Amino acid sequence: MEKTKPIKRHVALQPLSRQHHFGLLFSWKLRKGFHKNIETKRLQQYAKWFFKHEIEPHFKDEEKYLFPILEADNELIERALKEHRRLKRLFNNTKDPERSLHQLEEELDAHIRFEERVLFNEIQKVATEAQLKKIEEIHSNLEETPEYDDPFWE
Repeated sequence: MEKTKPIKRHVALQPLSRQHHFGLLFSWKLRKGFHKNIETKRLQQYAKWFFKHEIEPHFKDEEKYLFPILEADNELIERALKEHRRLKRLFNNTKDPERSLHQLEEELDAHIRFEERVLFNEIQKVATEAQLKKIEEIHSNLEETPEYDDPFWE
């Protein structure tokens, strides 16, 4: 089996990649919750908390500071924005929460892997030093997310 080399991420993009790591952990925690038959309402509360503290600010930062580095009609940006809209709907869907959470767990994972392996690499290739410096300044003093108070996944 061929090993993929780790991606060398520019220091300015590392905070966003770290946030992606937390998104992958979120998906893992949902999977653990489903495996342990945790009540859907508890999983839903966690998803609501995670959206507010992690996803919503992360999407805003990507859309405001990172995506404009590529052209607005770039197919990768169009895909990322489409996936952002889809993920927001899944996070906020209350009609069939169990189904939405299952879809969310899978789709968020796939979205993060797309951004890390494809989109961020393209942005990193074309970004100017000034653009990267601006992104680095914006993310240099990110507040730490508070701990979630119901670790159902343990």
